[in-house]
Amino acid sequence: MLERYGHGGDLWTAEEAFNLPKEQFLDYSSNMNPLGPPEVVKEILSASWRDIVKYPDPAVRELRRKLAQKYEIDPESILVGNGAAELIDLIIRVVKPNMTGLARPSFSEYEEAVHKTGGKLTNIPLLPEHQFELQWQDVEAALPIVDLFFLGHPNNPTGKLIPRNVLSNLLQSGRKLVLDEAFMDFVPQESEHSLLKLASTSQDLIVIRSMTKFYSIPGIRLGFMVAHPDLIRQLRQQQVQWSVNYLAQKMGVAVLGDEAFEQSTREWLNVEKPWLIEQLRHIGLEVVPSDVNFLLFSFPVSSGISVKQAQKYIGCQGILIRDASLFEGLNERYCRVAIRLREDNERLLQALRRMMNDLTRSGGTGHA
Repeated sequence: MLERYGHGGDLWTAEEAFNLPKEQFLDYSSNMNPLGPPEVVKEILSASWRDIVKYPDPAVRELRRKLAQKYEIDPESILVGNGAAELIDLIIRVVKPNMTGLARPSFSEYEEAVHKTGGKLTNIPLLPEHQFELQWQDVEAALPIVDLFFLGHPNNPTGKLIPRNVLSNLLQSGRKLVLDEAFMDFVPQESEHSLLKLASTSQDLIVIRSMTKFYSIPGIRLGFMVAHPDLIRQLRQQQVQWSVNYLAQKMGVAVLGDEAFEQSTREWLNVEKPWLIEQLRHIGLEVVPSDVNFLLFSFPVSSGISVKQAQKYIGCQGILIRDASLFEGLNERYCRVAIRLREDNERLLQALRRMMNDLTRSGGTGHA
């Protein structure tokens, strides 16, 4: 199984599974910005490699100041971490909710963090008949037993923002709310949807952001959270020392100033996303409308194709896709793919067309 460790982007496992060198894979299983990393990352590596003999700033002051300036919030409301994954785990360890409400399907690390602390979970369904949008009546049904909601905004793997009315009701519910905004940078009119500013002064709202997706630096590990300064101080006391390394801090400061890269990314996605959705639908796939840089789709029942068959078929051709049936709430027909550059997307579409023709004709038993 390609997602042996619970994630896409595992080129080492892909190499073992398909007997191809890691460097030859076209990776649609992880949702990185194909325009990145920005050029300034190369400059940091070239100019600063000798400085790794120094300890990093334990308070991550320069990057926190830069984030505070960009988002117009108090730097004391910001905690930087070793990617969003560390921060997810840290929040659950410190807040210690008894019952956590999760929308399903959603990012598996929310569940894993809760299980590590012995907490309990209740599921809130995201249904295809609602285009996988969170419905207030389903959240409301969970209110009597939930003391913390942990939700993707936008959600992974569905790519959907939480509707405004649901957010408004949640904020008035008296429950703690954690929003994972790891993909918010890709959303048009980001500032209209993000709750970063509100989180900096709220007692009940925490927002997590990733810097690895938009700037395409997952190997560096960098993310931050925003919450009331009182909670940030509690979280910082429980954070592992030297969590954010020197190069990560330098790169974070540098990329935040690259406005040309941000603009290029939004221009690319504004063109490529609707085009790829149209092309996938044209070959018979059922695509969920997305607010971000990845797409969830399903193979039609009539095709008899499962995502595991599809993953194997096009994996042998050096293309990796995400088995979305591993997300609770999705069946064996669901797949998630990143949106990449046009040349790559055309290669993906060609492989999917060939597979649809081959496996549909053979009743889902064709071979690569």
